[in-house]
Amino acid sequence: MKHVQKSVLLWYSPREMYALVTNVQDYPKFLPWCDRAEVLQTHDDGVTARLHIAFAGVRQAFTTRNTNVDAEQVVMKLVEGPFSKLEGVWKFIALQAPGQPALGDGAAAQPTACKVEFSLQYAFANRPLELVVSPVFDRIANTFVDAFVKRAEQVYGAR
Repeated sequence: MKHVQKSVLLWYSPREMYALVTNVQDYPKFLPWCDRAEVLQTHDDGVTARLHIAFAGVRQAFTTRNTNVDAEQVVMKLVEGPFSKLEGVWKFIALQAPGQPALGDGAAAQPTACKVEFSLQYAFANRPLELVVSPVFDRIANTFVDAFVKRAEQVYGAR
């Protein structure tokens, strides 16, 4: 099983980054490997979504059930696809700029930055599939956070 773990400090709020991650329908606009993204079902606490990969001649699709905690976390679990296991977590941790009121010190204290943590564990369903898809998915998984940072700059402006 493979494990990707990334974190980054950003001058975007947890709510802003959470909005980008949970807006699955926009993934094809900024993830070059994402051919199509579909929300199959909406739940009280998240969505079931299917992503279609088209990269380096490899075409695959996978479906996850994403459980969301507003502006704090997104947990992804495999529903179906070329994996025997696929589990991921996005965490959005509020940070304050130096000199700003501490969080919890009243309504005026809003997070001006955040730490984004991304963790993904995956394994493929069989060896032949792993030989074909793994090199592509490894690259995708390792550039995932960077793609969302670039998207934040496009949507919210450089900070």
